[in-house]
Amino acid sequence: MNGTQLNTQYVRVDGHRIAYLEQGAGPPVFLLHGIPTSSLLWRNIIPTLARTHRVIAPDLLNYGKSDKPRDANVSIEAQSRILLGVMDALGVRRADVVAHDIGGGIAQLLAVNHPERINRLVLADAVCFDSWPIPEFKPLQEPGAEDKMSVEEFEQMHRDFLPKGMHDQDAATAELADMVVAPWRGEEGKRAFFRNLRRLNPEYTLAIADELKQLPHDTLILWGRHDPFQKPTYAEKLSATLPHARLEWIDAGHWITEERPDDVARVIGTFLER
Repeated sequence: MNGTQLNTQYVRVDGHRIAYLEQGAGPPVFLLHGIPTSSLLWRNIIPTLARTHRVIAPDLLNYGKSDKPRDANVSIEAQSRILLGVMDALGVRRADVVAHDIGGGIAQLLAVNHPERINRLVLADAVCFDSWPIPEFKPLQEPGAEDKMSVEEFEQMHRDFLPKGMHDQDAATAELADMVVAPWRGEEGKRAFFRNLRRLNPEYTLAIADELKQLPHDTLILWGRHDPFQKPTYAEKLSATLPHARLEWIDAGHWITEERPDDVARVIGTFLER
C-alpha cells in the first residue's frame, strides 16, 4: 500500500484499547476516519502533514485495530468522548481536527461541546444534519440482518461497496478492498460491523444544527464533487451554516483520500499552515 510505513500504537481510554498511528512533530492534528474504514484511510496523507505537524490518526472504538467490545456504545456521541480521552492520554490540550464521513460527525460534536479543544476544523465528505445513514446501510440496520449473511457474503458486500463511492474506478483496487475488509474478517468482525451500523443515527447531528452557527473555528469543508453518499448539496449547506467556513471541491467521489491523495494532502496542508 502506498504511503510511509506506519506503526500502530495503543492507548487505553475508559477501559478500551484504542489504536492509533502517529508521525511527525509540531502542532498536533488528529485525523478521524469513518465507516467502514480505519486510520489507514489517511496513510497517504499522513507523511505530507507530518512534515510540519504531530499527526495522530486513531482507530475509532470498534474499528480497525481498536478493541471491539460487544456491549459498548459506539455512537458518534460516545466516540467523541473517547476521542477526548485519547487527546488527554496523549497530552494534547488543543488540536486541529481533520475528519471524514462519520468522523466528521464526531468532530462536529467535539467542536460544539468542547470548542476549546479544537483549533481548526477540516470536514471532508462528512455526515451532517440528516445526510446519514446512507440508503445502502438502512436495510442492514434491521434486527437480525447479520444472521442472514454469511461471512463470505459479508466480505463480498464490502468489496462491492467501495467502488460505488468512487468517481475514478481505477482507485478501487483489490489491495484497497483487502485493507478495508481486514478488520472485519470472520464472524466476530462481521458482528462488530453490524453493531456500528446500528448506532448510525442522525439525531446527533440534527440536535447540534443550530449550534453549528456559533462555532468560532476556522473550517475547511473539503468535498468530493461527485460524492454519491454524502451529497454535494450537504457540503454547501454545511459551508453556509458554519460562520468561518470555506468550501473546496475535489474531483472525486466519497473516497477522496484514495482517488486524489496528493490534492487532498496539499489542500489540507495549506489550510493548516495559514
